[in-house]
Amino acid sequence: MGADEVVTAEDGTRLWATRGGEGAPVVCCHGGPGLWDFLGDLAGLLADRATVYRWDQRGCGRSQRRGPYSVARSVADLDAVRRHFGLERMALLGHSYGAQLALQYALDHPERVSALVYVSGSGIDARDTWRSAYHRNLRANLGADVDRWEALGDREQRTEAEIREWCVLQWSADYADREKAREQAEESATPWFGVNFACNATVNADVNRTSGTPELLAACQELEVPVLIVHGAEDIRPDWALDSLEQALPRVSRTLLDGAGHLPWVERPHAFRAVVGDFLARELPFHGR
Repeated sequence: MGADEVVTAEDGTRLWATRGGEGAPVVCCHGGPGLWDFLGDLAGLLADRATVYRWDQRGCGRSQRRGPYSVARSVADLDAVRRHFGLERMALLGHSYGAQLALQYALDHPERVSALVYVSGSGIDARDTWRSAYHRNLRANLGADVDRWEALGDREQRTEAEIREWCVLQWSADYADREKAREQAEESATPWFGVNFACNATVNADVNRTSGTPELLAACQELEVPVLIVHGAEDIRPDWALDSLEQALPRVSRTLLDGAGHLPWVERPHAFRAVVGDFLARELPFHGR
């Protein structure tokens, strides 16, 4: 991928970004909130079909540790990334919370978005409609590690090594192949940039306030941007949580990838590349070689 770049947000906050590949612009939004961009392998799968832009959200990873934190602030920062790279319009690809961020940007600025790839998101209903199923699935996948995960999570004071261990355990539940899950979670935590828990709590509260509202539903019903929903069949976040989003969007297609959990490009790279690449080639004004 390309060299590191510094994007300056409207309030002067410095955001890390990079780009690579060839073709129409696709800007990625990583999950979290409070984490960092871990979409390098995903970007590599699309590098011969698109110019892929990645960035660390405010307060996260290689970006400046500085608030304020909110979905609206993240939308403005994403627009700063767009302006920095001189993009008039762009496709967006968001993963997990990043899918919600990308969707919100498209709702706020549809004229600047050519297409949206919504990967492993959780839909637009209130979060309490699916969270209990998520927690059951999480504990089931953790198996014998659940006691250690709970013990680390309950500690008031944790070292950075203990925080990383807790994250690796939790992230291991996100993979369909249980034999490889711990190894894959370790890879996603390397390099380790630390978790911004203040960002996580504040932005999640922001998301909770808007999820399931009539206003969000109505806005999605008016969105004319083409959307591809991609979800792993074995994601511990239930696929049915996406039904309301699919039903609300006027221009939408949906793909469920068997044998994949929350990071489908890791476990089903060829299938992921095919479905996302075909969608981008169909919907974008031009594409790579």
